[in-house]
Amino acid sequence: MDVMKTPGPDHPITVDGNPRRVQVTYSGHVIADSSRALLLREAGYRPVLYFPRDDVAMEYFSRTDRVTHCPYKGHAHYYTIMMDGDFAENAVWTYEDPYPAMDSIRGHLAFYPNQVEMHEVVDGKRAERPDDVILHTDAGDGHSQAPHWDPNVSKPSPAF
Repeated sequence: MDVMKTPGPDHPITVDGNPRRVQVTYSGHVIADSSRALLLREAGYRPVLYFPRDDVAMEYFSRTDRVTHCPYKGHAHYYTIMMDGDFAENAVWTYEDPYPAMDSIRGHLAFYPNQVEMHEVVDGKRAERPDDVILHTDAGDGHSQAPHWDPNVSKPSPAF
């Protein structure tokens, strides 16, 4: 028999709306895009983004037999992502019938960050991450490790 626990001071869990639009990509394709993702913070764990099912491209997912139990959230059911001949097994999970204290994540899905790429979208463009900047540094042979960014000025300032 599974035990149901309620979050509290000994095991706090908060769920808040994420303030920014977030996209999830897999094999170079956007599989989730949402301005309505929820940010779940649980005790000493890393925060997890939960995306509304309506904002996820479910046609690339296949339900698996994997089910795990969290005493605070309930039973998690898993999906494998399949796209362009690549697959990420059990990379997505959802609590379809969460315990009452976590009902706000009903109808939402979460992704293992080591299986997909997540990034924020600011002003319609992908927000830069530290590893994006590193890729634009010198590769050691005088060339950038990634394609150059578009110029951010049309004409250099005159020298003083």
